[in-house]
Amino acid sequence: MSDQQNIQSRDDHEFGKRLGVIVALFAVFIVAIIAMLLNIQVFNVKKYREKAARQYERVITEKAKRGVILDRHSRMLAESIESISFYADPAIVRNTPLFNDKGKLVIDKVTRKQKVYDNSNAVATTFARYLGGNKSVYLKELRRKTGMAVLGRKIPVAKALPLMQEKIPGVWVDKDQQRYYLNVAAQVIGSTDIKNEGSSGLELQLNRELKGIDGTIIYQRSATGRRYPAPDAKQQNPVKGNSVQLTIDADIQSIVEDELAKAVEKFRADASASIVMDIHTGEIIAMANNPTFDLNQRSSWSAEKSRNRAVTDSYEPGSTFKLIMASAATEVLHRKAEDRVNGMNGVMPIYNLFIRDHEPYGNISFREAIMYSSNIVAAKTALAVGSEKFYAYTMNYGFGRKTGIGLVGESPGRVRPLERWDRTTLPWMGYGYQVMATPLQILQAYATMANDGKLMRPFIIKKVINSEGKTVWESAPKVVRSAVLPQTARYLGKEYFKAVVDSGTAKSAAVPGVTVAGKTGTARRAAGGSYSKPVYVSSFVGYFPVEAPRYAIVVVVENPKTAYYAAMVAAPVFSSIASRMIACSPEMQKKLAFRSTEQAAIDSVSTVVVPELTGLQGRDASRLLKWHNLEMDSSGDMDGCVGRQSIAPGQKVKKKTVIKVTLAPTIMKKTPSWLP
Repeated sequence: MSDQQNIQSRDDHEFGKRLGVIVALFAVFIVAIIAMLLNIQVFNVKKYREKAARQYERVITEKAKRGVILDRHSRMLAESIESISFYADPAIVRNTPLFNDKGKLVIDKVTRKQKVYDNSNAVATTFARYLGGNKSVYLKELRRKTGMAVLGRKIPVAKALPLMQEKIPGVWVDKDQQRYYLNVAAQVIGSTDIKNEGSSGLELQLNRELKGIDGTIIYQRSATGRRYPAPDAKQQNPVKGNSVQLTIDADIQSIVEDELAKAVEKFRADASASIVMDIHTGEIIAMANNPTFDLNQRSSWSAEKSRNRAVTDSYEPGSTFKLIMASAATEVLHRKAEDRVNGMNGVMPIYNLFIRDHEPYGNISFREAIMYSSNIVAAKTALAVGSEKFYAYTMNYGFGRKTGIGLVGESPGRVRPLERWDRTTLPWMGYGYQVMATPLQILQAYATMANDGKLMRPFIIKKVINSEGKTVWESAPKVVRSAVLPQTARYLGKEYFKAVVDSGTAKSAAVPGVTVAGKTGTARRAAGGSYSKPVYVSSFVGYFPVEAPRYAIVVVVENPKTAYYAAMVAAPVFSSIASRMIACSPEMQKKLAFRSTEQAAIDSVSTVVVPELTGLQGRDASRLLKWHNLEMDSSGDMDGCVGRQSIAPGQKVKKKTVIKVTLAPTIMKKTPSWLP
């Protein structure tokens, strides 16, 4: 082989090697691409799909509208008002695509890329103009390096609407909700937190029913930053929360709260509580506490103000507990109202201690002993009844256990087990000591007497209604047990507790035109474990009308300073509440007129008694006078309170007589500033 042939052979061999290397490199490159594609498209498809989605998709949670809370007449107590929040993607705002007059993207002729401009200054100016605030604050948000910019939260719809119509690239809108309250029954209804979740009261207790189910909307973003719902994504619409209807009457609730506030101020008391109940059904018409807080102003909330004292606080009830003693005396001892008892001239020595009365009563009738609230007669009667039977009546009336109203934090009170009674327990329990009860338990006991001895389960949640208007569940009146015989209950009311109001310690609880039965209670409260310091709880509980009972009310005033006897403190509050609620409630007027056997007699007489109007709002005073067949001639704003009346209360006048009143102006509450 020649040299020329050898050289050619070596060149061919080198070329083959080089070609093989190139082919191998191409093969490796192709394998690498295939491997990468397999990694992206098959093995890690979920990871890369989510990564891509994050760049052009956004999942928005659309909050479900929280259900409303209604009173017994379907008036709003709590509702959610829609508000608007504005957010922006700073990167898009700072690189906003430029469009020509025809709406087409402007392309740079040199770079062949779309032209963009920084729209931050214009956006900040627009938001400052419509929402107020400093332009620099908006600019600072829009110049963020990472994350989204918050341009406005919880803006009223009316105020946000012009901005929503601007359709600014890179800026989007989320719908929020703001809870708004009528601002009554604060401790019962409770409130929501910044996330619109229940934080206290029924808002917390019924949060699952009220909150609904949030929806989700998946948006995709175009190259221009415009967002639109993803066409192939499953969208979940929000489901509105259920509505809750309470047994509360908003008007009566307002009256009770107003009267409690007046009492706390007048007597410089620490606190007060009151409940109104329909005795036949157990429905709570009003449940109020003072001090209270503004449901629409979270800053006014405190643990002390938010406590529902009507069900959480228990105290030694004092003389209101004498219902137990009177019931046992009637059925066990067969005691009659006319039977004579000895008050021991106001002092009874027992076990090296003393039981005292506020007056030195001697030989009096059992009716008078209850009328004048003799502790000595109560203690002697309890001893005569005996521990076991007295304990049985105490439990039958519902003391020592929860009422079943279903409110969070309800106290069962405290009744010692029989085996733990000492020799002082029975006589002291006879007049309301060595036992603890809540205001609701005391009210339930007197409502039981008024209801022919049938103890009803109290309830405040009437029903839950879904977004379609269908009832999900509903409460119904429930008889728990019979505490005493019907004839016993009627005898107690008419012979003893009506006399307490007519002629005894509770004359100030009387309501013009309506018969009332009830009992005062002035109990000394232990402070720091001792009774040496005079700290009192003043209370009154009663019902009306006596002949055909319908409504019961309890009033408790804690530690009044300027006076402490219940006849001066709690009983007048009962009278004011009852008078005003009858005046303002057509439902109550109808029921009372229908039920009362005295109505025909009242209608037949030509004269009527002028009611007390001082302090009533003009409209309430007018309704009360009409209910008494009287007319009102007023001077001043009807929203004001009665300062003077031309005919003194208690005087008898002919029907249709015109009562002239002078109304003092009142300062109207301002509408919350965030409302549209």
